[in-house]
Amino acid sequence: MSYVVDFKTVSTVGVESSPVAEALAGLRANEARYFKNKYDHVFTVEPAADADAAVAWVTGILQDERDIVIASPALEATEFEVAGIRMAYVFYQSGLSINAMYTLAEGGKRAVGFKLSDGMEVPEELGAFKFARQKSKLAGTIRGSYFVIKGEH
Repeated sequence: MSYVVDFKTVSTVGVESSPVAEALAGLRANEARYFKNKYDHVFTVEPAADADAAVAWVTGILQDERDIVIASPALEATEFEVAGIRMAYVFYQSGLSINAMYTLAEGGKRAVGFKLSDGMEVPEELGAFKFARQKSKLAGTIRGSYFVIKGEH
């Protein structure tokens, strides 16, 4: 069942099994607010088992581009297109959020972003990345990093 993420009243629905559920819910709400404000897009997630295409796309990019396999189970995911950009988000039990941004036009920006929920450690599989800190009213301190997608996906 899909869930419209409310960024006014943060809820842990769908991410309750995470040890940092409150922070992960805040991170998810932070993304929902961004897409609503920038693109007037309603950020809707569904259980990872129901969003296997989105999870497979992100997993494939990580594997093909950097040989990264995320150890934590995926809890929720979403995939949508906005302003000529294909977007996918996967939220993991550990508190990790991964997004793939893939501009459909040739030569556009294409990248994978990692965001760590407040209170979680950097996963071993992402140890090579440097994470910058950002403050969020919804999510506390978010640590983020990214890499540019070089191949076609």
